[in-house]
Amino acid sequence: MSALIQAQGLQKRYGKKTVLDNVSFGVAPGRIVGLIGPNGAGKTTLLKALLGLIRVDGALSVLGLDPVKARAALMHEVAFIADVALLPRWLQVGDAIDFVAGIHPRFRRDRCEAFLARAGIDHKARIKTLSKGMVVKVHLAIVTAIDARLLVLDEPTLGLDILARRQFYDGLVGDYMDGDRTILITTHQVEEVEHLLTDLLFIDQGRIVLDASMDSVAQRFHELVVHPDHVAGARALQPIAQRELLGRSLYLYEGLDPALLLPLGEVRTPSVADLFIAKLSGGVA
Repeated sequence: MSALIQAQGLQKRYGKKTVLDNVSFGVAPGRIVGLIGPNGAGKTTLLKALLGLIRVDGALSVLGLDPVKARAALMHEVAFIADVALLPRWLQVGDAIDFVAGIHPRFRRDRCEAFLARAGIDHKARIKTLSKGMVVKVHLAIVTAIDARLLVLDEPTLGLDILARRQFYDGLVGDYMDGDRTILITTHQVEEVEHLLTDLLFIDQGRIVLDASMDSVAQRFHELVVHPDHVAGARALQPIAQRELLGRSLYLYEGLDPALLLPLGEVRTPSVADLFIAKLSGGVA
């Protein structure tokens, strides 16, 4: 299966600062990819490159197109949400629908209106009169009505409470995903999207430090809750990270046979957050 996104050796500098440093990865169709990194890691620059907003050195193809040279054609196949709070508060729901219908050739008004009807949202309601959860549903109605092959989400639930965030992601997967559509998500709330993701891309200081499917993560990385009597043995196996939590020692290993760990304590798959900290902190959690 050909890659929907193919990046090879991407480089971007602003003055003396290197923002993207030899970034290479591929994304297959039908995947939900988490692009995870600390502030200033290069996430936004990479998204801008994928959307054709900036030029970068290296080879980059999105949906088989050069994002800059063929940006108009690319935008027919891509939807992008930066922040659900960006809807103008004075706007009526119906006006938002009319606007998107007027600019996106693949917008399905019937699908959007059916979603809003199920949610009980009045077309004449102004955004400022809706709760954050209802605003989330307006966004979902609009997004899921676009027959885009690629959906890019940059911190899409920033500022929402936990219930609204859950509604956003549950609705997104339930109403948007199919076998061909692909979602790329950047977020700092990794615990909330972990169960949705099929793939991980960790970026730090402009470099990709992990490019792996969630299935391979479960096979490649193991976390050990060490029995107090076996701390020395656990350290001898050279963990990539270690930390203390409520009086317990937790060690993280990469590429080690879990059979070697079982006699030393409880073995489990690390969370995305723990793996992220381990890969970006040099082993110091």
